[in-house]
Amino acid sequence: MMLCTMPTMHKSSTILKVMHRAASTLVSGGQLMQKKSDDTVITFAKRTAMGRAKKGQLKDVPVDELLHALFKATLEKTKLNPSSIDDICVGTDIRAPPLDCPQVWRHKETKTGKGTCHPPSPLYVSRAAALAAGIPDSVPISTVNRLCSSGLMAIRNIAHSIRAGEISLGVAVGVESMSLNPRPTPAIVEAVSENRRAHNCIQPMGWTSEMLAQAYNISRQKQDEYALISHARAAKAVAEGVFSEEILPIEIRGTVISADDTVRPNVSAEGLAALKPSFPEWGEASTTAGNASGVGDGAALCVVTTRARAEAEGYDVLAKFVGTAIVGVEPRYMGIAPIYAIPKALAQAGLDMEDIDVYEINEAFASQFAYCVEQLDIPINKINPNGGSIALTHPLGMTGVRQVVTGLEELRRRNGNLLCTSMCIGSGMGAAGIFVNERRL
Repeated sequence: MMLCTMPTMHKSSTILKVMHRAASTLVSGGQLMQKKSDDTVITFAKRTAMGRAKKGQLKDVPVDELLHALFKATLEKTKLNPSSIDDICVGTDIRAPPLDCPQVWRHKETKTGKGTCHPPSPLYVSRAAALAAGIPDSVPISTVNRLCSSGLMAIRNIAHSIRAGEISLGVAVGVESMSLNPRPTPAIVEAVSENRRAHNCIQPMGWTSEMLAQAYNISRQKQDEYALISHARAAKAVAEGVFSEEILPIEIRGTVISADDTVRPNVSAEGLAALKPSFPEWGEASTTAGNASGVGDGAALCVVTTRARAEAEGYDVLAKFVGTAIVGVEPRYMGIAPIYAIPKALAQAGLDMEDIDVYEINEAFASQFAYCVEQLDIPINKINPNGGSIALTHPLGMTGVRQVVTGLEELRRRNGNLLCTSMCIGSGMGAAGIFVNERRL
């Protein structure tokens, strides 16, 4: 039997010190707050309402229709001249189609004479949606897939292109229809699968949750406690109309969609404790439908440009993009990645943990979220103040942009300075990003 050695973990203060020593170029916190003409800034950040996969308001809406509606609503709201867009990047995890192959291309002729189904290409789908929304064919588009961080990678790609001087205004999008594009089990050849870590990196995410909970002694009770915080905060946010400030209403088939249908009110500790395990075949079987992220549909968008162009064209500046960090970890414990990604991003920016006013850390599972929070030693009142993916849902491609949209709105309400957003990524990776609030009271 092959033994698995658990990674040695360190408290965030130790990791941060190492990262500070390793960083070749550090920018002090004071310099981050300075405004320069070549800053990369966000002038618009909104999301659609989200829907429960297979059951919610977007369950029958394919990605192209969702993107089309979001592009149209954005152009109408911002009055942005679509010809002024230099590039668009769409983060998405569009995967293989269901067995009955709806919304996909079919080859009519094959060697066997039978039609075969192929997954929709995210690039073709995104390009078509942009053109239909009135964006001219002179505007190029690309797609990026780094699973749960795809949306953040879209922001990163546009921001880096701006910093390189290749473009001066771009649109970053995160989108996902988990209803119509469910995740299949990846397949690899035997020669690759014989490597333990290669084998582990394609295992279901529920398996990684159970492996982490077992390895680091994250009890079912603790997972439910963290899940309850998420559910309670999200329910409170809905009741107070908090999310209406970040949601851009879109029209789909004559119906205006403007509120999430994913948040479950009145979730209780007793109710969470009564739920059956979702993965009884693995580990301690402590992951449930109540303490794991929901499966859902939705899209989010940011307009990114230079400060000079924003000022010249009269755009409101919401935030400044500081930078991102990407890390890899052992696939078996995929969920621990924010413990490494966050300190790396902070060190690159010359920041300490306490400098951040709001953290948006994705709640893929309560097992990994609880462990990350406690290892990073961040006050819980700074993390996901309005709930996270356990309560809100986690449309994979959307989340990386959604967390930025949500975090920037919370920064504005708190009159805070800095947002750090982070997530673990399937196959054993993690990402984090830093943003400066510019809507000061």
